[in-house]
Amino acid sequence: MATTAPQRPQVRTSPTAYEALKSHFEKHPEERPQHSHKWDVSRSDIYFEDKWQPIFAEMQEAGPLHYIPESPYGPYWAVVGHKAIQHIEALPETFSSSWEHGGITILERLSEEETAASGADTRELPMFIAMDRPQHTGQRRTVAPKFTPSGMKDMEPQIRKRTGELLDTLPRGEVFDWVDTVSIELTTGMLALLFGFPWEDRRMLTFWSDWSGDTELATVRELDEMRWEFLHEMGAYFQSLWMERTMDKEPGDDLISMMIHSEAMNQMRPEEFMGNLILLIVGGNDTTRNSMSGFIHALDKFPDQRKLFEENADIIPNAVQEMLRVQTPLAHMRRTCTEDTEVMGQTIKKGDKVVLWYLAANHEESVFEEPHKLDLTRANAKRHIAFGYGIHRCVGARLAELQLRVLLEEMHKRRMRVHVAGDVERVRANFVHGFRKLEVEITEF
Repeated sequence: MATTAPQRPQVRTSPTAYEALKSHFEKHPEERPQHSHKWDVSRSDIYFEDKWQPIFAEMQEAGPLHYIPESPYGPYWAVVGHKAIQHIEALPETFSSSWEHGGITILERLSEEETAASGADTRELPMFIAMDRPQHTGQRRTVAPKFTPSGMKDMEPQIRKRTGELLDTLPRGEVFDWVDTVSIELTTGMLALLFGFPWEDRRMLTFWSDWSGDTELATVRELDEMRWEFLHEMGAYFQSLWMERTMDKEPGDDLISMMIHSEAMNQMRPEEFMGNLILLIVGGNDTTRNSMSGFIHALDKFPDQRKLFEENADIIPNAVQEMLRVQTPLAHMRRTCTEDTEVMGQTIKKGDKVVLWYLAANHEESVFEEPHKLDLTRANAKRHIAFGYGIHRCVGARLAELQLRVLLEEMHKRRMRVHVAGDVERVRANFVHGFRKLEVEITEF
């Protein structure tokens, strides 16, 4: 008797995370997080309004790390120095990434008493970036082969074809949103290919990414139920794909098939499966799409660098590194101290939350001269830590670099000059650092 593939569940794509959060705070403005400490850089408004630069510069001048005793996310250490971040990242046993200690974002892990009092939904979603060795090692090794140099070589023709075809459809002489039309489309399409995800449903990946990657959203108890409903719909959809792949006679090379045939991942609990999906979706979606948007904005802001780009395609590989440094698409990562220790003259206690501000480190003047200037020929652009550092460095870094390089090469080939020509709206968040809207117009050089 023939075996039929499981039917994919129906899912919703409304409201977006942005719409839900905006509506909530319009109704309850008093619930917007309050920040009293002058160096509490967990406040989302400084990223939305692009005014974080002087705050981080002042902190760096005073030292590489500072204790913030009070914030909406609880007390934490703000690590803003490039060298200090690398030092901490190089000690993964002392500074844990594990979800059991608090995970990788600034979000506060509530006690049982606080959970009961607030009615918060604190279900955990383990993912390999939020695990320590040895669990982290085994699960990372499962997906890492997809992102090797040979894997990138295999994927490049397809990435180039898709990128070129999209650029050829862009309108001339009219204003359009680069974020939605180019950045989201290219990165969501890439994710669909990596997962073997149904092409017609690919925009669901963006929708789920936004609902799972917003730290401020996760603090709003009123939106807990809706958020979890969407994440469960995501889990059910991917579970149906998992079941389809188990029926394949020959194992595929997509990420779901690789998980199925991995001893480290084929027995994951539902929460762990969802957690790793969120990691791969947010990691592959929010980061690259915001670098693609950030570069267009920066080229418009620094016309001398746009001229340099237009005159010399050879600088594109270094331009990619500078693009990642300037944008830094994830502003922070969090660690939790597992034992009393000292870092650069400061004593960090066991259990302390340690927040690594990559955005600050990538704009540290003692490391990068004129750090807020786009410099496509910057000699040390590769010293950025936009992908992290150490054992938790982004597993998909090579793919992100490839997508960005191909986009610039295909734009240059078509002599595309992209002007900012309308609204610019940044993401209001302290984790994902990027653009929600970037209205542009295309001419030729």
